[in-house]
Amino acid sequence: MTSLTHSHILIVDDDANHRTMLHALLTEWGAKADEAASGTEAVELTRERPYDLVLMDVQMAEMTGIEALREIKAYNPAIPILIMTAYSNVENAVEAIKAGAYDYLPKPLEFDEFRLTMDRALDHAGLRRENQMLREQLGKSFDTVGIIGASLPMRKVLETLAMVAPSEATVLIYGESGTGKELFAKAIHANGQHKKGPFVAVNCAALSENLLESELFGHEKGAFTGADRRREGLFAQANKGTIFLDEIGEISPAMQVKLLRVIQEREFQRVGGDQKIRVDVRIVAATNRDLQEEVKAGRFRQDLFFRLNVVTLTIPPLRDRMEDVPLLASFFLERFAARNNKTVKGFTPGAMDRMMKYDWPGNVRELENAVERSVVLLVGEYVTERELPPSVAGDSTGAAASGQRGLSGLSLEDAEKIVIEETMKDCGGNKTEAAKRLGVTRKTLLAKMTRYGMIDGGDTE
Repeated sequence: MTSLTHSHILIVDDDANHRTMLHALLTEWGAKADEAASGTEAVELTRERPYDLVLMDVQMAEMTGIEALREIKAYNPAIPILIMTAYSNVENAVEAIKAGAYDYLPKPLEFDEFRLTMDRALDHAGLRRENQMLREQLGKSFDTVGIIGASLPMRKVLETLAMVAPSEATVLIYGESGTGKELFAKAIHANGQHKKGPFVAVNCAALSENLLESELFGHEKGAFTGADRRREGLFAQANKGTIFLDEIGEISPAMQVKLLRVIQEREFQRVGGDQKIRVDVRIVAATNRDLQEEVKAGRFRQDLFFRLNVVTLTIPPLRDRMEDVPLLASFFLERFAARNNKTVKGFTPGAMDRMMKYDWPGNVRELENAVERSVVLLVGEYVTERELPPSVAGDSTGAAASGQRGLSGLSLEDAEKIVIEETMKDCGGNKTEAAKRLGVTRKTLLAKMTRYGMIDGGDTE
């Protein structure tokens, strides 16, 4: 990531005194700073030099900050731009964010907030670059199958993954629930010697012992009540490919014995059969338990543990790689916006701040669900704290949007109507203020309220 002390920043302001003050402050903080007295000069300089960050004033005579922002973003969309504006021009700042600004800072600047916002902007931009660089380092031939992350813990995991995947070794993946263990198993398969074969996943914790045995090894006709025909098991289906045994720590002692033989010999028998069936299959297992502790407690066979524990891959929980939250959240936002046919431009700084302060006990799966919920409830173009789950946003911001009215199971239109109603109540019926909070124009809000029968078509007050 790019730190402030090693960054190159462009200050854009037609107020010479303000530029000088910012230049001195940034220099004191260890950054290198250049100055531009107009939007036109800023556009020219950003074409010539690779700045890490741009500080842009809104009100400038020759070219406004928003006009300069649009021109810069047109050819360099990755550069973070912070807009500086007087309190009376907050509407211009909102327009700038819609045009691609990272955030806005009201004048006069509050220095602690100023530095914190710059650090976040630089971190976010740096993570995007590092994520791309990491993919390039892994090589074009390495398929990450959608794994997202540029933090140090993730880089270490991906480096190990790149070394392990081409081998034939059995891999044991450790990780809490929701960390994406199956995605890493798919990456092992996609980059291994069996990648042209099938990838077969089975959740060992979801099936009883008898059902799991039949699922894994298949059964002969008449092997048990209801077995009206022979069935191929998942090991047979995975022949020449990879089988992923998720939650391996949950299987019974009897199944552990049977699975040990398959791993050792790569052969098994169908339930009710006596024919030995050989398979050429790579085995990847995963668990959220500490199998060494399970062995000590007598709940897991030591010999099976040794067979599985050839190579281990430990997926860090999301709370240990919080730098990846903006990347993951943006990825999920794009996915769910497309799935719900919505135009969503991003998260407000307040919403992202809430997500960065939450510890995500459910890991990436919880983040994914939170973003999907936010998109479904969203009325405007930017996800705010209001759309986030109460656990993430805090009860004071999330209760009105979900807990008090119980949105679970409602249609998208009904949920949207409730959000508008609650916002109008919070704003004392002030439609202009409600529109601002929802991130839409007043005209859009009135149209939605008319459609939902909350006002008649002639109500413009």
